[in-house]
Amino acid sequence: MKNVIFTVGVLHFLYMEAALALPPPEDTPEEVLRTEIITEARSPVDGKPLTAAQYAELKAQLENRQPQDPQVNPKLRELIFLLRLRHQIRLILPFIDF
Repeated sequence: MKNVIFTVGVLHFLYMEAALALPPPEDTPEEVLRTEIITEARSPVDGKPLTAAQYAELKAQLENRQPQDPQVNPKLRELIFLLRLRHQIRLILPFIDF
């Protein structure tokens, strides 16, 4: 008799835990959220809110734009090269301290 009462108590506890683990009923399921059509967006350039048409137009403009080669200060370029060279030397000769 005690085993039956204990088993019922454990099952009741497990079912209550399962019920507490469920999301709230007003929470929108992920499957529904995946199928929603997003009609508003933010500009990747400055973060301003855009409509879907404005976002599509801006995206097309950004894709058609010619990529520009970034201009780096020659001293900075040389410093980066030396740091990379130092890193490679340390990988090969770890006992040398610079």
